[in-house]
Amino acid sequence: MKLQSGTIQAQIDNWSKIESNTKVTKIDAAHDKLELNNGKTFNYKALVLTPGFEHSTSFIKGLETLEKTPEEEGVFCHVLDHKERVSRNFYNGWNNKKGDLICYSPKFPYKGEGTDFYALYYEHFMRQDQIHGISSNGARIQYWTPNKEIYRFPYANEIALDECHKRGIQINFGWEMIEVKKNEHGVKIALFKNVDSGEVIEKDFNSACINPPSKTRSFLSEAGLTDSQGLIDVNKYTLQHKKYDNIFAFGDAVGFETTRTHTAAMAQNPIVKNNLIRFLDGKECNGIYDGYTYMPFLLGHSYASNF
Repeated sequence: MKLQSGTIQAQIDNWSKIESNTKVTKIDAAHDKLELNNGKTFNYKALVLTPGFEHSTSFIKGLETLEKTPEEEGVFCHVLDHKERVSRNFYNGWNNKKGDLICYSPKFPYKGEGTDFYALYYEHFMRQDQIHGISSNGARIQYWTPNKEIYRFPYANEIALDECHKRGIQINFGWEMIEVKKNEHGVKIALFKNVDSGEVIEKDFNSACINPPSKTRSFLSEAGLTDSQGLIDVNKYTLQHKKYDNIFAFGDAVGFETTRTHTAAMAQNPIVKNNLIRFLDGKECNGIYDGYTYMPFLLGHSYASNF
């Protein structure tokens, strides 16, 4: 097995089979079959789905080009896709010497929901730079999103908005980023579309920290496993599919109201394990997910709270 680490193999029984570096392309839930992109087909007695979301900078026009500019250009993306990204993003949000630093979160639901709210963190850096004369007094932090809230919990949202108001961070709800580019003068421009009126505006910026949109997996919808939003239609307590009782799911792509964080997935994991084992033994699925999720509330360089 050509894996970067042997830790996966160490946790798997010898009789188990791993198909690494491959993806599911089709599920036939009515006949308990699935196909992989390497051409192999499997039957299953039970199926656990953790497909996450498709999360790519290609979902915003021009971002794939602008994100490859030198780090000094200050265009960073909240995407976990390769090791080089981690190195590039180390200083994201720092050194905004002038103009506006745009923080962008995509439409709900999305990968890392809520945990990408770094505006207060960046403001702390910029405030210190302004005190020392490194950044101009006209430099600002702005938060843009097509959503009408930062957090989908009213109390958490109220706290965040209050803190942004105290620090002079401009909040722009209801605006979807559709394109980023440079104009003929080399100025970086973001195009935003108002989700209510359809109005499109251009906004110049100096730096940007962008979380691109997340999309659901089309093969799940084609298999009839999703709800109207394209999310896996599971019972929010047992994480068992509402139609196909031998299918379970957890993580970002579950179809009920929750915040999409890795801690939520961790809390759901033992519920699925318990209920899957009981299902295979012909017993009732008695594990209950209580809705637990968690996210950090980053306030500055070295201090934070949490929800």
